[in-house]
Amino acid sequence: MDKKHQPLTEAVYYILLSLQTPLHGYGIMQNIKYMTGGRVKIGAGTLYGAINTLLKKNLISEFKLDPYKKDYIITEQGKEVLRQELFRLRELVSNGEKILEGK
Repeated sequence: MDKKHQPLTEAVYYILLSLQTPLHGYGIMQNIKYMTGGRVKIGAGTLYGAINTLLKKNLISEFKLDPYKKDYIITEQGKEVLRQELFRLRELVSNGEKILEGK
């Protein structure tokens, strides 16, 4: 994984997961809340700060569904960063389980 993308914050991870289909900002916040059972709630400031960063890094792009709303979607580069983050997270869990289970 490119070092500038690693590791993802929890908020960015869930934003990228949410954008497998086009969504607007409020839809992203609602989707994250739903995916995490309400554990993660992202405020508008955090969300739009992250969206601006993700746009600059070409991990997401604007997707025009409605001329009055800004929708976003993950890019191929964003999908690759997300896959690499998932690999990293699996490794963390696997190593933790090995240690805690005495394997």
